[in-house]
Amino acid sequence: MREQLFFHFEGEFLILNVLGTPSAKVDKIGKVRGDQLKVAVKAAAEDGKATEYMIKFLAKEFGVKKADVELVFGLSSINKQFRIKNPKKLPKVIKEYQDETR
Repeated sequence: MREQLFFHFEGEFLILNVLGTPSAKVDKIGKVRGDQLKVAVKAAAEDGKATEYMIKFLAKEFGVKKADVELVFGLSSINKQFRIKNPKKLPKVIKEYQDETR
């Protein structure tokens, strides 16, 4: 049986499963935990503000416009999935994982 990945590509889209942490001290992409990538943001979890902030943070990290990051599910949950259109850059953890699987 194939291991469940925290990300995969569907055509021009990167599908990313995230375990979010709101109200963190710093914004950062963390380690992989199971089939999710840990992503911490400084914004508080109030009325979807942390998720909206996370979209901006992920757009910057992947080198795309905010409009190219779509939340698939998890607006008010720590478990989220994003679709990122044509990422221009990949965070270190994704690059390393791709190198290991080649």
